[in-house]
Amino acid sequence: MLRNLTSIKDNFFVAAIFFILLFSYLLIFLSSPAYAGVGGGVEVRESVDLVELVKFTVAFLFGIGAVFGMGLAFAAKKFAVKEDPRIDQVSDFLAHAHCGACGYAGCRQYAEAVVMNPDVAANLCTPGGKAAAEGIARITGKEMISTEPRVARIMCQGGLSKSERRFKYEGIMDCRAAILAGGGDKACIYGCLGYGTCSRVCQFGAITMNEENLPEIDPVACTACGQCAQACPTKVIEIQPLVKEVLVRCHSKNKGAVTRKTCRVGCIACGMCVKVCPYNAVAVENNLARIDPDKCRVCGLCVTKCPTRAILDSLPRRPKAFITEKCNGCGSCMKVCPVNAVSGEKKKQHVVDQEKCIGCGICTAKCPLAAITGTINYPEVLHAYEAKKAAREKAKKEAAAAT
Repeated sequence: MLRNLTSIKDNFFVAAIFFILLFSYLLIFLSSPAYAGVGGGVEVRESVDLVELVKFTVAFLFGIGAVFGMGLAFAAKKFAVKEDPRIDQVSDFLAHAHCGACGYAGCRQYAEAVVMNPDVAANLCTPGGKAAAEGIARITGKEMISTEPRVARIMCQGGLSKSERRFKYEGIMDCRAAILAGGGDKACIYGCLGYGTCSRVCQFGAITMNEENLPEIDPVACTACGQCAQACPTKVIEIQPLVKEVLVRCHSKNKGAVTRKTCRVGCIACGMCVKVCPYNAVAVENNLARIDPDKCRVCGLCVTKCPTRAILDSLPRRPKAFITEKCNGCGSCMKVCPVNAVSGEKKKQHVVDQEKCIGCGICTAKCPLAAITGTINYPEVLHAYEAKKAAREKAKKEAAAAT
């Protein structure tokens, strides 16, 4: 309704301006004496009664304006497009970042789609978070589907001190401009160029550049809108689940030998992480290891085996094992520890090296006396680890028998 009233006012204003200009023209033109040449001379022919002219013009313009105004008002009411009031209600819940994370050109377009189209989900506004999703679901009557919190991740650790440069770049300090210069100045063409384009496009101030010229993302401020990922010319920024903190922080598709020459923390596709992962969550494709977030249980075993430290464990506080006085020295924990963090004599209390312990919880699940505390008890980690170890030994025996 407000939109229709605004349209009527705009049309009436335009019409009024037009008639005022027309009246001014007639007033100036007709108020001047008319001249005509007679026998080569010039004499006054006739003058106009200005008062009568003004009266007639005002009456005429008022009548014409009234007719056109009523016509415009009737047309605006007759042909007005009625809008669902829920669209404005949904729009109030949106973040209005116009980031495009929902798949629509803007927040208004998403509000219209989620109200009019029953197939459009209510939780597509990533910057709005859970509150926006709940509000939209309540207004539209749609099911509220909870989504896992997500955050932008930088899949590169090759900063100034850990990577090589091919040449000195002296152009515009923007990644999109730098990549036009032969693919960028970095020796690894897949890595972060470090000129801060992502930090400038972020509307929420979640990205800052550190001393290594690498972006650092604040997981609290980040809304996972994806604008930084779209702006990155080398595509080293990915939107990942927030709870999955064990990631291969590398984006290189180069072979291992090439990666070793260009970056000291790059993935060399050695496959050690694939062998040790008890959940088969790691796979190497195109010379790059990738962790499936749906399979990963964040045990951290792959982190300990990576020779180049390309796999990063970002859990701030991973609980570690501590062996209590209940220990009878059976040695079960020593046998299953993947990092050899447990030591001790038989039939005596064992100890855990806190520097080596990764808190995977395998020893906690294996201990028959429940003498190990401090870790997250992951019995499924133990079972998966032992199953994979048995399968690997079986494959070795079959290969030996075949030869």
